[in-house]
Amino acid sequence: MSSSQLTLNLVEGSVSFSFPAQAARELQAAIAVLMNSLKTTATTKSTPGSRATPQQPMEYRYTGDVFLEIFCNPNIWSSPFAAKVLITLRDDRIRLTTEAELSRVVEDLNQYLDQIA
Repeated sequence: MSSSQLTLNLVEGSVSFSFPAQAARELQAAIAVLMNSLKTTATTKSTPGSRATPQQPMEYRYTGDVFLEIFCNPNIWSSPFAAKVLITLRDDRIRLTTEAELSRVVEDLNQYLDQIA
């Protein structure tokens, strides 16, 4: 299974790492579920007098050349466009924990999948 370099643009800077296509598709599917949760939360919050049903957070994990974890709690964001994700990326030499805009991660992931297709 070959893997290419995925580049995630962060709030300040970017990070690139080896990431297989299958893992990218799994992350894309997890983000699609998250987007539905965010839309449900946003719709419920905008309806006067209604109480939002808590949505499950997204906790995506990949272990390969690196360990990647992406976490997002859809209950705290007003819309999918405002949402941010927490990213942890580590290997045996370095650990990076940071935040990124969900919309930017989606763009980076889509660009990566288009490149390797």
